[in-house]
Amino acid sequence: MTKRLTLSAKTVPPAADRWVKQGDNHEAADGSLKGDRYTARLTLDITPELRKKIKLRAFASDKTVADMLREILEREFAKCQESAP
Repeated sequence: MTKRLTLSAKTVPPAADRWVKQGDNHEAADGSLKGDRYTARLTLDITPELRKKIKLRAFASDKTVADMLREILEREFAKCQESAP
């Protein structure tokens, strides 16, 4: 049986607590809050190997996985719109 890790308010560092409470409202490059721009969530089931590749590529690009994947999807769907009749 696996042991569950439980955290109490006493074990969470104050900086981590502030980070969690601020949620997804990090400031985007254009000054807007990301929470205001990105309101839909997409869940994908991928292999652990692909997840590792994605995370390594994002880290090498000095981006978050979410930002990198948003850029890829925006670029791909811009191509689709250009080629649509």
